[in-house]
Amino acid sequence: MIKGVHMFSGGLDSIVSAHLLKSLQIDLTLIHFVLPFYAGFDTVKSKAVQASAEQLGLPLRIVEDGEEFLRMIKDPKFGFGKNANPCIDCRIYRLGVAKQIMQELGASFVSTGEVSGQRPMSQRRDTLFRIENESGCKGILLRPLSAHHLPPTITEEQGLVDRSKLLGIAGRGRGQQIAYAQRFNLTYPSPDGGCILTNIQSAHRYLDLAGKQPDFTMTDFKLIAFGRHFRLSDDVRLIVSRDEHENQVLLRIVGELDCYLYPTDVPGPVSIIRGKFTETDLLNAASITARYSKGRDKEMVKVAAVKGEERSYHSVRPAGDAFCEQIRITSEK
Repeated sequence: MIKGVHMFSGGLDSIVSAHLLKSLQIDLTLIHFVLPFYAGFDTVKSKAVQASAEQLGLPLRIVEDGEEFLRMIKDPKFGFGKNANPCIDCRIYRLGVAKQIMQELGASFVSTGEVSGQRPMSQRRDTLFRIENESGCKGILLRPLSAHHLPPTITEEQGLVDRSKLLGIAGRGRGQQIAYAQRFNLTYPSPDGGCILTNIQSAHRYLDLAGKQPDFTMTDFKLIAFGRHFRLSDDVRLIVSRDEHENQVLLRIVGELDCYLYPTDVPGPVSIIRGKFTETDLLNAASITARYSKGRDKEMVKVAAVKGEERSYHSVRPAGDAFCEQIRITSEK
């Protein structure tokens, strides 16, 4: 039986294309990539992807984007999309990883749920060819939903995959994929917001970070996805959680050399201050932390600051809204 590896987002297109290939008696392994922001955190999405794989009866491998992804986004060869989304470079990078897994498993091809013309940046016909060449997957990259609009792969030419059973979908409509899913009783999730880097607010945070600190770390990058962000100075950023879930996320992200803050006498957020901060920066961070606590209307709030084994306490007046908005990192500025 021919083997293949399939890049699997868990969405409609990836489910339909995986089911189609399985119906052709292909031994398929699903590969799901997790952005650095969500590695170990987004259990809801992870469970949904696992459920989608289980309904297909196919093995699933989870791959967390790491330092190579970070190096890619710092200097994307093909640049960003509308916001800070390096869609083409990201696709090339991930296909390269998928090819390595393909070789490891002794498989013959890599497949995706891509549809020609569905997305303006990464799925234009010319871009599909460019991605295939740049990733080193020329001739082994199978896109079963749009196969009839694309040249045959090596496996099709050799008769290992029946090209006549593949599809010829193109464009942004999802009607044919939905009809296929209904025909075979496949469940699929509603479309989500897509990659966080296509979000204007997250993109602005990334561009601010990269502009002020081009040698940013994985921890810096992960924090883009969480909390409220404030620029205390060119060298110092403050991230303030928005709810209890983010409190737990920030406490898991914070490193031994980082400083985090929290109010001691009232419920409130966990904050992380990043950079070479001064005593004034620390007091401002404590004041902003107090502003987003249950003590925002109090005269003074006690805030703890923890760095390694060191712990200090600061009684501060909660920051005013005008000050917070002035230094908040937003897309409007």
